[in-house]
Amino acid sequence: MFLFLLRASRWLLAAAVVASLACGVANVMLIASINRALGAPAAELGAQAWRFAALAVLSMLAQMCAGALFTRLGQRTLAELRRHVSRIIVNAPLRVVESTGGARVQSVLADDANHVANFFIGLPTLVMNGAIVMGCFLYLAILSWPIFLMACVAIGLGALGYHISHTKVIRYLRTAGQRQDELFGHFQTLASGAKELKLNRRRADAFLARVLGAAIEAVRENRSRGLTLFIFSVSWVRFLFFALIGLVLFVLVGATSSNAHVATGYAIVFLYMVTPLEAMLNNIPLLTMARVASERIQKVTESMRTEDVTSSDTSTTGAPLVRLHGITHSYYHEQQDEIFRMGPIDLTFRPGEITFLIGGNGSGKTSLAKLLTGLYVPESGEIVWNGQSVDVRNRDRYRQLFSAIFFDFHLFETLLGADDVQTDPARIDAFAARWLARLHLQHKVSVTNGAFSTRDLSQGQRKRLALVAACVEDRPFLVFDEWAADQDPVFKEVFYREILPELKAQGKTVLVISHDDRYFSLADRLVKMENGQLIADGEPTSVTPTSANPVVTTANVEKPQSSA
Repeated sequence: MFLFLLRASRWLLAAAVVASLACGVANVMLIASINRALGAPAAELGAQAWRFAALAVLSMLAQMCAGALFTRLGQRTLAELRRHVSRIIVNAPLRVVESTGGARVQSVLADDANHVANFFIGLPTLVMNGAIVMGCFLYLAILSWPIFLMACVAIGLGALGYHISHTKVIRYLRTAGQRQDELFGHFQTLASGAKELKLNRRRADAFLARVLGAAIEAVRENRSRGLTLFIFSVSWVRFLFFALIGLVLFVLVGATSSNAHVATGYAIVFLYMVTPLEAMLNNIPLLTMARVASERIQKVTESMRTEDVTSSDTSTTGAPLVRLHGITHSYYHEQQDEIFRMGPIDLTFRPGEITFLIGGNGSGKTSLAKLLTGLYVPESGEIVWNGQSVDVRNRDRYRQLFSAIFFDFHLFETLLGADDVQTDPARIDAFAARWLARLHLQHKVSVTNGAFSTRDLSQGQRKRLALVAACVEDRPFLVFDEWAADQDPVFKEVFYREILPELKAQGKTVLVISHDDRYFSLADRLVKMENGQLIADGEPTSVTPTSANPVVTTANVEKPQSSA
């Protein structure tokens, strides 16, 4: 992950590091200049003053340059990282994205990406002060090799203490990252379940205390322990440093030299090193937190790199003939606590045909729709599109045949992906306006330059708006997953008796997942699933209403919605 980021901004990073090193070298030269000036004759002070002023200006300019470059580098890193991860998520198989979970994806894009970016923002402090400390040690070596060797011993003892605590720090921060994923999931629940929480105060109090509160406390506790160990490590190094100062000034110098100038030089160097050393040590946690964050990002992205978009050509022409031959699929079924297996399934979808997919809840209808649309990859069997087998080489292009409104659909703010939304937005707006009027939304929503004026609607109205977007896309194959479940009787009639026949007349292939048995006769064919198996495929007259829908579910009960 770091190599990817470094390659993306290597020249900017190189310039920022050079500027930081220049600032550190200039600061060390300032100390040497001060030390020389303290013992210089009065005649040389003028030249020393000009030298000192030049070094001070150089240090200021280098620090300004390094700070600005690293700030830009940090923001560029954050942007590149988020683009990189977002692109991988878009190109990853849907099943992998679903198993990863929205909370973990959000945690990676928000919290972990910020930790990596903050490391680059804090990097100038590490580089600059590291250069100052190293320069001071080299200056000490010039003044006295024994003292330099003692400083190296102090550094070794400090590094040993840091190493001992480092393993525990990493463990605490990794645990905090895992609990952070859970915390982001609870944040989503806090927003999506606001109504239910307000209607039940005991549930709200229990959620805040035992669920959300426990996750917040776990993140706080683990990060506090990890960062506290860092503080102990920094304090240990600082103690060793002052012990070294005391040993040099009060023991070695007094015992081996009567030269006050040498003692003064040691004191100045040591005291000057305190601030940059502490600044460097205090910024080391940024490196460790960035390391843990990059590991988490790497783990998520590597788990998703199993599907590549090998072709940028997503155009489709003509109506498709799609055949499913021996398709099988399996996944973990939480309610039954077992592996749910589908298939083998053989189906054919023809242009200008309306197919109703029916069956009880949990029979595998939505999973079959995701297999059909290429969102899931079948474990065995094949999908044939106009005589061509669908595989990794053309799966992304195959998916461009479909417009789908799933039961858990997402409504975008704009008509993203419409062919003419950039070149001819007026035509798109006019086309969408006609559909808005037809679905009785013209008084609530308008479309300007391909963007909806609002999405603050009831669920039924949002589904109608999603239908507008699907029609604007003008794809040859449309999939509707329980689209009418949230509509009142008026719009159910419009959907089944007007919109579906119109799509059929346009030559569209339409798959409708439905429990509305009163409209089954309008389909060209009924396909019924039960426990992942295809048990009926034929004309509506060949499937009796009883066998077609033997189980009454909540989706069968029509509830009038005043706002829909």
